[in-house]
Amino acid sequence: MTAALAEQGTRPAPAAAPPPTARGRRRRRLDRGVPRWQIYLPLCLYLLFTLVPFYWMLLFALRPAGSNALVPWPITGEHFQKVWNERSFGIFFQNSMIVGVASLVMTTAVALAGGYALARFDFRIKKGFMLALLASQFIPGALMLVPLFEIFKNLQMINSLGSVVIAETVFQLPLSIILISGFIKNVPVSLEEQAWVDGCGRFRAFCAVVLPLLRPGLIAVGSFAFVHSWNHFLFALMFLSSQDKQTIPVGLNTLIGADSVDLGALAAGGVIAAVPVVIVFAFIQKWLITGFSAGAVKG
Repeated sequence: MTAALAEQGTRPAPAAAPPPTARGRRRRRLDRGVPRWQIYLPLCLYLLFTLVPFYWMLLFALRPAGSNALVPWPITGEHFQKVWNERSFGIFFQNSMIVGVASLVMTTAVALAGGYALARFDFRIKKGFMLALLASQFIPGALMLVPLFEIFKNLQMINSLGSVVIAETVFQLPLSIILISGFIKNVPVSLEEQAWVDGCGRFRAFCAVVLPLLRPGLIAVGSFAFVHSWNHFLFALMFLSSQDKQTIPVGLNTLIGADSVDLGALAAGGVIAAVPVVIVFAFIQKWLITGFSAGAVKG
C-alpha cells in the first residue's frame, strides 16, 4: 500500500489547459450574447441576394429558347454555340485574353520598378509624386478618352489591341505602384544589404531576395489588372472599330438590339465572360487578401 501511494505521488500531474486567448474569449462572449439566427439570417439573405442573379443568368443560358421554366431542364447548349460561332465570341474571347494578359504583364513590370523606387530611394519630389498618384485616382476614365484618342491617332494605333493595352496600363498604374511600394517597404533592407555584401548588385539582389517575397503583392496587383482589363468596356469601344478586334464587353453590347434582345444569347455570353474571372479568383484567393492588406498597411 505504501509503495503504491509513493508511486502515485511521484506520477506527474496532468498538464493544465492553456489559458483561452483573447479571440477565444471574445468568440464565447459573442456566442453567449447573440442568438445564432441573428448571425445566419443576414448572411443567408446576403448570399441569396448575391447568387440569384447568377442563377438567373445560368437559367437563361441553359434552358431552351421559348421556355419559361424556373429550372433549366432539359439543358441545352444552343445559346453557347450561337454566340461562340455565329456572333464571333471566339474571336472576342481571344482578343480579351490578349488584352488582359498583356495589361497584367505591363502593369506588374512597371509597378515593380516604380514601387521599388518609392520604397527604397529618397528624392526631392517623392511626396509630390505620391500625392499625384493618389490624386489621379479621382480622375474618371472618360476624361482620358479624348487625349488618349488623339495620341493613338497620331501614332496610328487606332483599331489596334496595343492602344487598349496601353490605356489599361496607364489607368491602373497609380494604384498598382502604391500597393507594390507598400509591400516592398515590409521587406527589410537588411536582406538586400546582406546580398550586396556577398557580391550581388542591386538588380541581382532584388531578383534573388526581394522578388520571391513579393509573390502575394504581385498576385494581387496582377489579378486586379487582369480582371479590370477583362471587364473594361469604354476603352475597347472607343479605340477598336472593326469586329475582329473587339473584346467580350463590346461583343456583349452588340447582342442588345434596338427593338429586341436575345436573352439566351446574352446570358450565354455573360457566362463566357464570367468564367475566366471566377477561375482566376478561385486559384488566387488565399494570396489576394494578403497582398492587398500588406500593400496598404505601410505607406
